[in-house]
Amino acid sequence: MQIADVNNPSERKKLIWALALGLVAILFLWWTFFGFGGSSKPTVNRNTRNPNLAPGNQTALNPSPIQKAGDEFKATPVDQLREVVCCAPPPSVGDASRNIFIYYERPLPTPAPEAPATPTPTPTLLLAAVSPSSVYAGTEAFTAEVTGDRFTPDVRITVDGRELATRFISPQQLSATVPAAMIASAGGRPVVVRSPDGRLYSNETAINVNPAPTPNYTYIGILGTQRRLDTAILQDKGSREIVNAQRGDVLGGRFRLTSISEKEILLVDTTLKIKHTLTMTSDQNKGFGPQSRPTPKVDSEDDEP
Repeated sequence: MQIADVNNPSERKKLIWALALGLVAILFLWWTFFGFGGSSKPTVNRNTRNPNLAPGNQTALNPSPIQKAGDEFKATPVDQLREVVCCAPPPSVGDASRNIFIYYERPLPTPAPEAPATPTPTPTLLLAAVSPSSVYAGTEAFTAEVTGDRFTPDVRITVDGRELATRFISPQQLSATVPAAMIASAGGRPVVVRSPDGRLYSNETAINVNPAPTPNYTYIGILGTQRRLDTAILQDKGSREIVNAQRGDVLGGRFRLTSISEKEILLVDTTLKIKHTLTMTSDQNKGFGPQSRPTPKVDSEDDEP
């Protein structure tokens, strides 16, 4: 075997590198199997004390004994598990007083109980009919006769809330005079028989007041002299026919002409004795007077020479 030449520079460098690599290999093997001066893992002091306690009364929160660093390699993983107390238990909290997911709903209004209907008391008197049951507005006073039952001399006939002087005929018949002012306009008039103290009363009926017939004419002019105006010119509203009437004439078989003037005429209903006034219309005042009537055309005189 040939020995390396130490005097040769290249051989000297190779020898130095070989010694250095061998030394590094020896150090690595020593560190792997034996290490350099104890365990590399630091030891943790697990004895936790409460700083709020007095020094003489401090107790360990974790009663388990402290293991050494070398025991960690001997113990199994299951044996290494232990309870860790990190902090004080949370304070107990009571149940919530209400559910935050429930919202308030306004209660529905309770309907007021309906009052029971008061029964209508049975009338103590019986009112069967009143005669006449219908009249025309504007007519004169008339006598109303009431028929029924259980009438007494103390009861009165009441028309439209007004008590009338009543004549007692029998327990089944009464009569009273209805003034013209109570039937001046059309409409119904309630009729009741009752006593002044209200203890006796009857059912209700009515007298119907109908509108009175009116003349169907329009006063449009007059004919006559300055001293005597005796002819009125009227126009029928239906047929548009012109009618000449004098005092005392009856128009339409019912209305008698009693007065004529330049402004109005007066007609009286021969059946109901109701007066009706017709005013001359302003739009036809002209053209119907005796002086304004057109002159009739006459034949021209003979032109013979």
